[in-house]
Amino acid sequence: MPFVSIRLAGSATKEQKAGVVADVTASLVARLGKNPAAVQIVIEEVALENYAAGGQLLVDRDAPKTDSREDAHAVPSQ
Repeated sequence: MPFVSIRLAGSATKEQKAGVVADVTASLVARLGKNPAAVQIVIEEVALENYAAGGQLLVDRDAPKTDSREDAHAVPSQ
């Protein structure tokens, strides 16, 4: 029985979390042959004041940069 724990810095909408759950479940089914009914997923949202990177709380960082090469938490451009 696969158990997946996902931690997010900040928050996501219910729809975003549902999409992540569907994607992760589909991957475990496709890649490992797991029964989707057996896949368990927990999503934990961590407040930005409780998460740090590079020696600084995320809540104290400047607004996200437009160039993803400068922000370790940005989604890479395609």
